[in-house]
Amino acid sequence: MTTPAEDHAAPAPPRRAALLTGLALTAGTLATGVTAGCSTPRATPHDLTTPPAAPSAPRATATRGAPVLAPAPRRYPAQPSEITHGPRTHPSKVALTFHGQGDPAVANSLLGEAEKVGARVTVLAVGTWLDEHPGLARRILDGGHDLGNHTFRHLDINAMSPTEAAAEIRGCADRLKRLTGSIGTWFRPSRSPRASPLVQRLARDAGYPHTLSYEVDSLDYTSPGATAVIRKVLAEVRPGSVVSMHFGYADTVAALPALLHELDRRGLRAVTTTELLS
Repeated sequence: MTTPAEDHAAPAPPRRAALLTGLALTAGTLATGVTAGCSTPRATPHDLTTPPAAPSAPRATATRGAPVLAPAPRRYPAQPSEITHGPRTHPSKVALTFHGQGDPAVANSLLGEAEKVGARVTVLAVGTWLDEHPGLARRILDGGHDLGNHTFRHLDINAMSPTEAAAEIRGCADRLKRLTGSIGTWFRPSRSPRASPLVQRLARDAGYPHTLSYEVDSLDYTSPGATAVIRKVLAEVRPGSVVSMHFGYADTVAALPALLHELDRRGLRAVTTTELLS
């Protein structure tokens, strides 16, 4: 893989205290001043923490059985060509979106934690990651999640020539098509939260009517610790939010159970981006 993988060493035994402390913190204590965007990882693994009690009325998990076909991209006429959030008229829905790269064991842990409480997420997969771990495409879809395109090699697509950028988009689309029967539901540019006008046009040419950005950056790729990830998201999330997170980081696994618990307490349900915009 051209860019550094988001792999980490195996996590140490669980610690409950750090996670519970994070839930008690308020938005006012949030540290600021970190630039948003998809960045090169700093591999500093943190302990996994024991998740809090599940919500009192968990939503049903996906039924496993026959393989699920990946839906084709859809056009949402009421949405701009680049989507940063969903409608505010659905007060109970948010979308957690994950950059798909890194240790497959961590990816499986994150998906499992979401499914325990009936949450669904959106995974934007890197093409070289799909080449290395082809079974994860089907795993994501069978869990009821969205699966999309995060370029082939996860390079700075906005800095590329039209030919190079088109190859990055189509390279990942081809792998998704081969593995799932579809090019995936969404395209997200790599190494930038926003797509240039050129990249937006190339994505449309490849079959993606919209590029998917986000309005809340968890900054989990900076390995700030699970408590900081929880604080950052909860300080900014609101109905209709699209949140950026990553596979491959122990902090994210540690943060997710408590984050989902607190979202549920606030009446916010984690759904796929497709459902958020429906």
